[in-house]
Amino acid sequence: MLPPTLIKTAWRMLLRRRLQSALMLLGVALGVAMVVSIDLANASARRAFRLSTEAALGRATHVLRGGPGGIAEDLYRRMRVEWGVAASAPVVEGLAVALDSGQALLRVRGVDLFAEGPFRDHLDAVLSLEGGLEAFFLDPRAVLVDRSLADRFGLSPGDTLRVQVNQSLVDLWILGILEPASGEARGLDDVLLMDLAAAQELTGSIGRLTRIDLILDARQAEALRARLPAGVQLQPASQQRETADQLSAAFQLNLFALSLLALLVGTFLIYNSMMFSVVQRREVFGTLRVLGASPAQLFGVILLEAAFIGALGSALGLAFGLLMGRGAVELVSATINNLYFSVAVQDVNLDPTTAAKGLLLGLLATLLSAVPPALEAARATPITAMQRSSLERGFRRLVPWMTLLGAASVALNALGLLLITDNLAVNLALFLALVLGLASLVPGAILLLMRVAAPLLRHVAGNQGAMAARTVSHSLSRTAVAIAALMVALSVAIGVSVMIDSFRDTVENWLDLTLQADLYIAPPNFSGPRPSARLSKALARQLEEVAGVEAVETFHAVRVDGPDGPVLLSVAEIRRRRDARLYRLALGDPQRVWDALEEGAVMVSESFAYRHGIRTLKPTVRLFTDRGWQEFPLAAIYYDYATDQGTVFMADATYRRYWDDAAISSMGVYLEPGADLVAVQGALRRALQGTGLEVQANRALREEALAIFDRTFAVTNALRLLAVVVALIGVLSALLALQLERRRELATLQALGLTDGGLWRLSLMETGLMGLAAGLLSWPTGLALAAVLIYVINLRSFGWSLQMSLSPEILAQALLVGVLGSLLAAVYPTRRLLAEPIAAALRGE
Repeated sequence: MLPPTLIKTAWRMLLRRRLQSALMLLGVALGVAMVVSIDLANASARRAFRLSTEAALGRATHVLRGGPGGIAEDLYRRMRVEWGVAASAPVVEGLAVALDSGQALLRVRGVDLFAEGPFRDHLDAVLSLEGGLEAFFLDPRAVLVDRSLADRFGLSPGDTLRVQVNQSLVDLWILGILEPASGEARGLDDVLLMDLAAAQELTGSIGRLTRIDLILDARQAEALRARLPAGVQLQPASQQRETADQLSAAFQLNLFALSLLALLVGTFLIYNSMMFSVVQRREVFGTLRVLGASPAQLFGVILLEAAFIGALGSALGLAFGLLMGRGAVELVSATINNLYFSVAVQDVNLDPTTAAKGLLLGLLATLLSAVPPALEAARATPITAMQRSSLERGFRRLVPWMTLLGAASVALNALGLLLITDNLAVNLALFLALVLGLASLVPGAILLLMRVAAPLLRHVAGNQGAMAARTVSHSLSRTAVAIAALMVALSVAIGVSVMIDSFRDTVENWLDLTLQADLYIAPPNFSGPRPSARLSKALARQLEEVAGVEAVETFHAVRVDGPDGPVLLSVAEIRRRRDARLYRLALGDPQRVWDALEEGAVMVSESFAYRHGIRTLKPTVRLFTDRGWQEFPLAAIYYDYATDQGTVFMADATYRRYWDDAAISSMGVYLEPGADLVAVQGALRRALQGTGLEVQANRALREEALAIFDRTFAVTNALRLLAVVVALIGVLSALLALQLERRRELATLQALGLTDGGLWRLSLMETGLMGLAAGLLSWPTGLALAAVLIYVINLRSFGWSLQMSLSPEILAQALLVGVLGSLLAAVYPTRRLLAEPIAAALRGE
C-alpha cells in the first residue's frame, strides 16, 4: 500500500513538469489513436458488408445459386408449384453507376413483393411515396431507395437518377423513400430496390434469376438438394455472411500490425520520459529512502504515474482515433472496394471491443515501458541515487548484454520467419520482435559511431565538436532511447517505402506485359478485379467493323464456385499471345501455355496457387459449372497482381462450353498497322454513343491502374508518416531532458565565456549527431525490414512475388528527416536554456 504522501509527491511531479507529461500523453494518444482508427475502419467495412448481406438475405436459411448466368426462372416456378417449396423468394441483382453522383457504385436489386414477406421487412417501414405503390409494378424505371442514400445524393420522391447499367444509360425514377430500422437501413444504403421483372430487363437477365432465397429445415434442404439440376447449388445463407472476413483478413491484419508499430515507437517515448522523470528525482528518491521509503514503494510510485499517463493517454487516443477513423474508413473502404467487394461505409462507431482493445494496449505499453525506470528507482541505494553518473555506469555495463541479446533476438526471429510459413499472425509477431531486437543494438552502435565521429568533429569544429560527440555517448541512457525510437520509425518508413516502390515497379512491369491492346472499352467505375458489368458479345463483333480496327479481344470476370469457396475466373478470347516474360519465374512452359489453353486447360495466378497449395503442374483445378463439377488440367502458374485472392484464367471457348453465359465484361481493341489512334478512338466513341461505355487508350488505362494502386497504399503511407511524427516527439522529449539535466554544466560553460552562438552550435551539433546516427542506423535496419516485408510478410499475406527495387532517394529522405527533425527539436530546449539566468542555472536545488 502506498502512503498518501508518496501519491501526492507523484501527482505534484506530473503537474510541475507539464511539458514532459504532455509529451508522454501525446505519445500514448497517437499510438493508441492509430490502432483504434485502423480497427474502426476494418470493423466498419466488415460491418457494412455484413449488414448489406443480412439485409439482402433477411431471414433466409438457404440460398439457391447457379453459375455466372444465374438460374433459369422456370426452376422457381417448379419449386413452388410442383415441389411445394412455399417459403421461397426470387432475387435479381446487378450493379449500376450513379453518373451524376460521383460515379458511385450502387446495387440493383429486383424482388417479388408478394414473396418477400417471410424474408425481409423492407416495406413494413414508413414509405414516402410519389403516387401509389402500384407504380412499383407498372413502371419499369421506378425504384425505392432508403433514407441514407436519398440524403447522400439529395434525392426526393419524383426525382430522377441517371445510372449506367452494363451498356445502357437509364434514367430511373425515385418512387419512394424507405425508412426502415437503423440496422437494416445501413444495409440498404447503396441499394436500388425494383420490381423483379423491371430488374431483369434493366440488367439484361430476362428469364434468369441471380438467386432464390429459401427458408428450409434440414430435412427439406436434403430433399431439395436431391432434385436440383446440374449447375445449381443449395448453400447455407451463413456462407455468404462469412465471405467478407475471409476475403480481406490478410489485408486487415497487416494494417493492424502496422498500426502496432506506431504504438511501439510510442513506447520508446514513454520509456524515455519516465526514465527522465526518474533521473530528475534521483536525489528526491535518495532522500525518501533515507526517510524510510522502501524500494517496493518507489517502484509502485513510478508505476502509478505510468498508469495514470497510460489511462489518460489511452482515453485521449480513443477520442483521436474516433476522429481519425473517418479518414481511415475512406482509405480502407476504397482499398476493399478496389480489391475485394463493393461496400458502402458511412458510419464509424466505437464499439466496446475496439475501445477496450485500445485502452488495454495503451495501458500495457505504458506500464511495460515504465518497468525499467521503476526498477532503476527502486534498486538505487540512498548514496548512489544522488549521483547521476551511477545511472550512466549502470547503463554502460548493460550495453554488451543488450548487444548480445539484440543480436540473438534478431537471429532467432529471422530464423522463425524462415521456418514458420503457415501462420501470418505469428509471422507478424516475429516481425515486431525483430524490430525490437534491432533497436537493442542501437546503444552499442552509438558508442562505435561517436568514437569515430569525435576526432572528425574535433578536426572540423574544434573542441566543441568533440564535446558534442562525447555528450551523445556519455549520456547514453538518454540518447540511446531517443535515437532508437527515431531509428525504428525511419526504418519502418524505409522498409514500407521500399516495399511500396518494389510493388509499384513490379506492377508497372506486369501492366506492360499484360496490357497489349491499343484501346480498352468498359463501363465507368468498374475497375478492379471484382466481377462487374455484363456486356453483349455481339457488340464486340460490331466494333470489329469500325475502320482501323484489326481485332477485338473480349474479357470476362466472373465468380464461380470451387471446393474451397468462390473463385474469381478470368475469361479471354486468345487473339494475341502474351509475352513469355509474364511467366519468368512461374511453373509451366511459356511456349506451350497458349496451346494448352486452347485445348481446354487453365492457368492460375501465383496468389491462387499459394493459397491453394499448388506447387506443381500435376493437380487439376476443380470448378462448379453449369454442367456440374468439372476438372480442368493446369497448364501454368502466372504472375497477376489484380487481387490477392488469386484468379483462374480460361480461354473463352472453354468457358462457353461449360457455362451458359454469353456476357463479357470489357474489350481490348487492336488497331491495324498504321491506323491513327485518335481517329479510331473517336470512331469507336461514335459507334458506342448512347451506351455510356468508355474508350480508353492503353496509356490511360495503365495510369488508372496505377492510381488505384496508389489509393490502395494511401492508408499505409499515412500510418508511416504518423509513426515518424511520434518518433520526432520522442526526440524532442529526449533533447529537453538532456538539456535540463545539463543546465548546470552548460551554465558553467557560459560563465567561462561560451557565447549564445557557441551554445547554439553545441546544441545543434549534439542533436544533429543524434539525428545523423538515427538516419545512418536506419539504412541497414530499414533494408532488412524491407526484405522481410517483401519476401516473407507480403508473400505469405497475399501470395505475390515482388522484385526488390531500391531508390537512393528513400535512404536520403530518411537521413534528411532524421537530421532536420532532430535539429528542429533542439530549438525549444536551447531557447529555454538561454532565457534562464546563468546564476539560477548554477544554483543547486
